[in-house]
Amino acid sequence: MNRIRLLLSVLLLVSCPSFAADPPLRFSIADGWSMPLVLIDDEKPHGGFLFDIMESLGHHMGLPTEYHVLARLRVQSALEHGDVDIRCYAAQSWVPNMSGDYIWSLPLITQRDLLVSTADNPTPVDLKQLTHQNIGTVLGYVYPSLQTLFDSHQLVREDARSQDQVLQKLIAGRYRYAVANQWSMDWFNRNLPPDKQLRGVSLIEEQAVGCVVRNDPNVPVQRILRTLLRMKMSGEIEQILERYGPPAPVVIGQPEPLPSP
Repeated sequence: MNRIRLLLSVLLLVSCPSFAADPPLRFSIADGWSMPLVLIDDEKPHGGFLFDIMESLGHHMGLPTEYHVLARLRVQSALEHGDVDIRCYAAQSWVPNMSGDYIWSLPLITQRDLLVSTADNPTPVDLKQLTHQNIGTVLGYVYPSLQTLFDSHQLVREDARSQDQVLQKLIAGRYRYAVANQWSMDWFNRNLPPDKQLRGVSLIEEQAVGCVVRNDPNVPVQRILRTLLRMKMSGEIEQILERYGPPAPVVIGQPEPLPSP
């Protein structure tokens, strides 16, 4: 009788299908991001429009999401070594020397990078006229339109770990100007009275950004790209952005060509 029960148990196990858990979508999160891009608490993202976009991508695909919060300078190496599969909020000009096989999504959002100053220094600025100025920047961030000025030491980077820290140092008077995207500046201004709010004094660059996916047989690359396309075409991406307040129109004019090195 015991042998019969054992045989029945084995047959039951063999006949029942076994389902392996679907592998998660593994995203990189730069630790220098701040709201409204992402809220990082205890080394985990909890909110922000980038987090919402990533979560929605996983939901549409029916796959779990996994987030790796990394120093900005480690993000690309994590992608190259297969520790993460998707890097969102990226532009090809930021990573011109990528090694490996990757596929870019369509542009999802447009980022406006501004030269920002305090309320008592709101005069529009011609970047070419600034000399020997310390500029607040985020550690590890690439600013292609300013690189020639940094290389010539006409402008000097003063790095902080996050965008929020860059703006805090600007308010504290550590330097007269900083670089910030308009979303971050507008979010930062929410906690300041109108007469203390930061001002954009020059439009540095408008940059289309999207996601880059590691082209690996174990990664559902085409499904990811098609899902992001549907999210963009349906207006879902814009709806997510609007939950965090659409950036105000830039009225300081278009960026002027920067000098050649």
